[in-house]
Amino acid sequence: MEEEKMNLRLDLDVQKLETEKLKKGKNKADGDFDSLKTDNKKLCFSMRTVGLGKISEKW
Repeated sequence: MEEEKMNLRLDLDVQKLETEKLKKGKNKADGDFDSLKTDNKKLCFSMRTVGLGKISEKW
C-alpha cells in the first residue's frame, strides 16, 4: 500500500513537471508570435509609407 502511494506521488510529480514544461513552451511560442505580428505591422506600415503597397497590389 505504501509503495503504491509512493508510485502515485512520483507519477503526480512527473505530470506536474511535464505541465510546467509545456506551459513554458507555450509562453515562448506566444511571445514569438506577438513579436512576428509586431514586425509584420511595422513592415506593412513601411511599405505603405514608401509606396510599395501600390506596386504590389498591381501584381
